[in-house]
Amino acid sequence: MQYVAPIRDIQFVMHELLDSQSHYSKLSAYAELDTDTINSYLEAAADFAQSVIAPLNRTGDIEGCQFDHGVVTTPTGFKEAYAQYCELGFPAINAEPEFGGLGLPVSLSSAVSEMMGTANWSFAMYPGLSHGAIQTIEHHGTEVQKATYLEKMNTGAWSGTMCLTESHAGSDLGIIKTRAVPNEDGSYAITGQKIFISAGEHDLTENIIHIVLARLPDAPAGTKGISLFIVPKFIVNDDGSLGERNAVSCGSIEHKMGIKASATCVMNFDHAKGYLIGPKNRGLNAMFTFMNVARLGTAIQGLAASELAFQGSLTYAKERTAMRALSGIKEPNKPADSIIHHPAVRNMLLTQKAFSEGGRALVYYLSYFADIVAKGQSPSEVKFADEMLSLLTPIAKAFLTETGLESANMGVQVYGGHGYISEWGMEQNLRDTRISCLYEGTTEIQALDLLGRKVLGSQGRMLANFTKIIHQFCQENADNDEVGQMVSTLAKLNQQWSDLTSRIAMQSTLNPEAIGAAAVDYLYFSGYVTLGYLWARTAVLAKAKLAEFDADLSTDKSLQGEYGFYDAKVKTAEFYFAKLMPRHLVHVARINTGFDSLMAMDAEQFAF
Repeated sequence: MQYVAPIRDIQFVMHELLDSQSHYSKLSAYAELDTDTINSYLEAAADFAQSVIAPLNRTGDIEGCQFDHGVVTTPTGFKEAYAQYCELGFPAINAEPEFGGLGLPVSLSSAVSEMMGTANWSFAMYPGLSHGAIQTIEHHGTEVQKATYLEKMNTGAWSGTMCLTESHAGSDLGIIKTRAVPNEDGSYAITGQKIFISAGEHDLTENIIHIVLARLPDAPAGTKGISLFIVPKFIVNDDGSLGERNAVSCGSIEHKMGIKASATCVMNFDHAKGYLIGPKNRGLNAMFTFMNVARLGTAIQGLAASELAFQGSLTYAKERTAMRALSGIKEPNKPADSIIHHPAVRNMLLTQKAFSEGGRALVYYLSYFADIVAKGQSPSEVKFADEMLSLLTPIAKAFLTETGLESANMGVQVYGGHGYISEWGMEQNLRDTRISCLYEGTTEIQALDLLGRKVLGSQGRMLANFTKIIHQFCQENADNDEVGQMVSTLAKLNQQWSDLTSRIAMQSTLNPEAIGAAAVDYLYFSGYVTLGYLWARTAVLAKAKLAEFDADLSTDKSLQGEYGFYDAKVKTAEFYFAKLMPRHLVHVARINTGFDSLMAMDAEQFAF
């Protein structure tokens, strides 16, 4: 299939639903950023994504990365495409101008990342990992470190990685074994092995800057004893030139289910020279800068999976004929009707559409808070935005990747037997998407983060920040007959969200297992309500837009197209509330059953 960037919907979410002009005008760094400028970047990204990297998606999957004695070669065309990507300035979009960046907002970068990722997720991962490394150095590095690394990384000449995971330590980073021993020159000797390192080694850039978690000799146990280090592939000389090869090497690359064109590496550090970034034993705090960026990026993968599945499914459903529609012949010039006329197929298409467009709204909503955290001037507004970002990130990461996986699976289903065949692209989307529910914290880890750390850990304050926003929206639209049913449903679920939280909190005082038992269902409930809020906002806006159309509609084809766009928004919102929102009932019922049935069985009883 051929990916087509959904520019109209991207612009709708940015400019209309989230009111980009009002948003940017409140941030002095972006006050002069106008709609035309934003659109020019979006259109350039769309063209590059469609024409350059989308054609490499399937060939990259077939060819994969090649490994030979520590050298990793990316698939045919990737190196040339990456050079063009850098020439167009995409790596530097939201980087600071003083370090060679364009100084544009995270929200614009997210829209660009969506298009790149949907076109070719494996390709997008190479520059994507660098964004987190760059921000980590920006926020926590010394002035010397910033001057040494940032400009080269912002231009794309150098790339970055995140080296956390070890064979025995994934989400539980407190038990990592990688060591950092002080050298006489103030640097550190880093020794250990990291696994699952995306873009750990490749041929796209002349240097790779690894951000590595390691433990100092006198470090306390657990997460309080982890430090963070910059470990370059090549040592950087004082004049900025590349010096000797550092003692860091790729031991192998993984053979994977999907994202085969992205090199997933085992990285060996053998007394490699590293440089402390941030305070000693506070590395995990600094690493969260990287992890939050990466988790937002993974949420985008979920959105991308839904969008790609929807585009492919829609094209096929319009072309594939099978049987006649139950309500009568729809296409008399054909021997059978297109399968888009069958309710079962429409259910899958509308589910994909609702998750794709709703997911886009959620990702961009988060990104606007990220803009405020980055450039906000009011401490209270920055704090609020940061807490909103903290609350919504695990929801976006987990819910959008799980719904993206569902959409990708439906993509295969819509195609029937052809969906199982490689040339159509649906099975690759499914394989590529499956990892999104695992890396950057599994769905289960995100659920514990949401319920345990963010909601209960803040005594409900973070949740209240958001439920108040939803409550205010529902009050403002309580008398809006056009969307009355949606608003009343949303208001009830918003209250239920708070009640459910209180009930779990009370149960956890008696037994902490209550949190773990409820967490995943709680996350799904939270996801459906969050997307429900954004779809309700969309419906209110779309209804208002539809009311503006006049008699010219019957003769002006451009107006007909716009009318159809907003009408489709309303109908998709109605579908979401009618067919997808009721899923929350299952999750509430599961939470209400408690944890007894989960914990009653002894570990030895699972198998005999």
